Amino acid sequence: MSNTTTQVRQTQDFTNNERSTLTYTPRFDIWEDETAFHLTGDLPGVSSEHLEIQYKDGELQIWGKAPPRQDEVEYWAQEYGIGDYYRSFSLDKGIDGDRIDAVLKDGVLELTLPKHPSVLPRRIAVKSG
Repeated sequence: MSNTTTQVRQTQDFTNNERSTLTYTPRFDIWEDETAFHLTGDLPGVSSEHLEIQYKDGELQIWGKAPPRQDEVEYWAQEYGIGDYYRSFSLDKGIDGDRIDAVLKDGVLELTLPKHPSVLPRRIAVKSG
């Protein structure tokens, strides 16, 4: 990340995670603009009712579950991810956790993590004397 005051560190620490049935770790793109960080991840087969996102103490956690598509068929190949999804991100100070926004559309989760106004550059007006 290019911003030095606000950083999003990606974590994949499953050893301390209480969830023992983790199956998939979705991949996310992360980018930054002047006012926010943006995370975009593929969650194929996960609906919004099977998705939970929590932010607490600088930790963003994403859980999802993709139910089986066909229960009574014999698969020749099954490469499509079915089961639990989990991903977490440690967020340094500078993110306004109260304004995090999430949109799930067509199997793609888009998160917007606004920067806290206190870390945004502030233009200083120059007065003439």
